Amino acid sequence: MSKAKVMTIFGMMVLLCALIQSNIASAATFTVGDSKGWTFNVAGWENGKSFKAGDVLVFNYPKGVHTVVGVGQNGYNTCNPSAGQVFTSGSDRITLKKGGNFFICGVDSHCKNFGMKIAVNAS
Repeated sequence: MSKAKVMTIFGMMVLLCALIQSNIASAATFTVGDSKGWTFNVAGWENGKSFKAGDVLVFNYPKGVHTVVGVGQNGYNTCNPSAGQVFTSGSDRITLKKGGNFFICGVDSHCKNFGMKIAVNAS
């Protein structure tokens, strides 16, 4: 293989690594509910914010008082956690996928009666 071909391949590999690194570095972290955390009346916190696939949502709440349940749009609309993925650590970090990402509190009526749900659309 000629020296020119080796240099071209090496240059392409460096460029590819730089692109991958810039994509990773561009992911943002958002604390749901800001300083209040994941709590009552958090619905609407996501409005006016711009989210991308790969961004991370951090849900901070007292462990054992609330949960975070990743649900589909129907589970979000009906506040039904039964088919969702449940998080209970009190400091959950969830990476957004492209499109709709829906989260509710699965404790009693926290979603339905106290506005503990958010819908995030990631581009």
